Amino acid sequence: MLPSKTLGLLSVSPLVHCSLNTCRLTPVLSYQQCPAPCSNFRSAGRSHWTFQSTRLSHTSAISTSIAYRIGAAFSAKGRRFNTKLDLFSFDASRQSRDKPPYTGRPTSGQDAFFISSVGSGSSAAFGVADGVGGWDASGIDSADFSHALCRNLAKNAKESPEGQKLGARDLLSYAFTDVVADKDIIGGGSTACVAVGNSTGHLEVANLGDSGFAQFRLNAVHYDSNPQTHAFNTPYQLSIIPPKILARSRIFGSMPLRDFPRDASVTSHHVRHGDLLVFATDGVWDNLSANELLQIVSRYMTGFQAWQGSDKGTTVGKELGALSKEGGIIKEKESSLQTMLAAAITGEAKAASQNSRRDGPFAKEVQKFYPHEDFHGGKVDDICVVVAVVVDASETGA
Repeated sequence: MLPSKTLGLLSVSPLVHCSLNTCRLTPVLSYQQCPAPCSNFRSAGRSHWTFQSTRLSHTSAISTSIAYRIGAAFSAKGRRFNTKLDLFSFDASRQSRDKPPYTGRPTSGQDAFFISSVGSGSSAAFGVADGVGGWDASGIDSADFSHALCRNLAKNAKESPEGQKLGARDLLSYAFTDVVADKDIIGGGSTACVAVGNSTGHLEVANLGDSGFAQFRLNAVHYDSNPQTHAFNTPYQLSIIPPKILARSRIFGSMPLRDFPRDASVTSHHVRHGDLLVFATDGVWDNLSANELLQIVSRYMTGFQAWQGSDKGTTVGKELGALSKEGGIIKEKESSLQTMLAAAITGEAKAASQNSRRDGPFAKEVQKFYPHEDFHGGKVDDICVVVAVVVDASETGA
């Protein structure tokens, strides 16, 4: 029987011959560059936000009107995916810049997410965190850690001083420092995938652990992030280790696994009008591949003509701006393209996790490295998805 995701209480197995520097520092590598058993493997309510700038640059032709229109969906394991109970809406373009970011705790289990403007400007910060379930054996609920981390990520993004450049790793570091200083958090650990995007289309992502993100462009996978793992099902993780547990581990001659924001893989990307960004915890990546996500994304983007096929290939539809506004899609709950996409991905991942006849990415990895386990089907877990539709207001006027 396979254990739950391993927490930071076990020393790295001497059998692991993966180069940790390769796993940690190489942003865009094939899975084969991290040898077995560490294969660099990626081990519901909804929300809606819009971040938009209409400023035009007077110094260059680079667009400064990029908006990140963002929706989120989530579903804790053991709970029915219920959009009516776990739903709220936030549209930054309609709210005062002094309004605090969302700091609630959704019913997403040990998974968490955050979305915030950066200071009073037009940049956006968003991402996901996944509390490491292995801490349960020590009587610690990592949900406290992951939700506190996201709460502080939102808080630090919103309070970022005007004119100060905020990097994704910096934001993660500030939030982690605040969590460590929080006396209510006695222990636990979490992965994190954090993004900061500005109005010129520059997106920086800090990814630590086996959450991750994918960038889709014109009906293709443009980028698919690599996870960071010390060993199979043992992701990099930020953690707080209680003194008693630390002392106990020393008695047995092991050093707990404990990673820091400096260990995160940081990548820079340029996004443009019509791009789609999907940030998700491993409840998605363990059950759906990037190509399977593309099939879901394509079904909705082409179905609503946000992407359109032509003799010249796939192009961005003229209605993208309207579709990604709140109320752009006439439906009882899913009122925008990004919210509908987040809900669709969450629903598909939930169904796949509970399907005992369909082997997902996690099952295939187990079969490859641990054939004696006879593991089949999906991997039931908490699921959290954040979707950003990239819109250039100069292209749509919306």
